[in-house]
Amino acid sequence: MTESRKVRSGMRRKTLSAALAGVIVFWALPGVSAAPGPATVEGVTFRREVRAGDSELALRGCGLLRYMVFIKAYVAAFYLPENTRSEDALGDVPKHLEIEYFHDITAQDFAKATTSSISRNLSLTTFQRLKPKIDEFNTLYRDVKAGDRYALTYVPGKGTTLLWNGQPLGTVAGVDFAAGLFGIWVGPNPLDTDLKRLLLEE
Repeated sequence: MTESRKVRSGMRRKTLSAALAGVIVFWALPGVSAAPGPATVEGVTFRREVRAGDSELALRGCGLLRYMVFIKAYVAAFYLPENTRSEDALGDVPKHLEIEYFHDITAQDFAKATTSSISRNLSLTTFQRLKPKIDEFNTLYRDVKAGDRYALTYVPGKGTTLLWNGQPLGTVAGVDFAAGLFGIWVGPNPLDTDLKRLLLEE
C-alpha cells in the first residue's frame, strides 16, 4: 500500500470512530424481542431487570442505532424504576443505560462526543458550571472493541458510575451532571429522536 493510501485509510477509520461515538447523525431502528426472558436486539441480549444501588430497575426500552443507514453503530437499553413517567427520567431517580458497540471506538472520540452532545441540552451557563465534572468523567473512558459494553448507572445521593464490560471505572457526583449525561439519549435535544422514543417506549 502506498503512503497516500495508508493515510487515506487511517483517516477513514478515524472518521468512522468519531462518527460512531456520537458526532454524526444516526438512524434508530426497533428490534426488541417481545418473548419472555432477556430482551434481544440484533442478536444482543439485555436483562429485563437490573439493580442501581438498593433499587430494582425495569427495562424501559431498547433499540439499534445505525450510522449512515448501512452501518450498525450500537444497541442500547434503558432502565428506570417501574411506573416512572418519561418526563421524570432525567430527575433524581435511579437509572441505567447499557450500550454494546459493533465497532472499535477510541476513548478520545468518546470524550469529544460526550462534551459536544451534553452541550446540546444545556444552557451555556449550566454547561460551563458542569464542565469540570464533564472533564472528570471524560478521563474515565477506555478504547472499546466491537462487542464491548459501556453502562451508566445513576444512584441518587451517590452519582453516575461508568462501567466498561461490567467493571466500574469511576463515579461523578451530582443529579445535574447525570441529567446532562443521560440527556444525550433521552433529553430535550437527544442524539437521535427515534432512539429516544425507543428507549422510553413512547
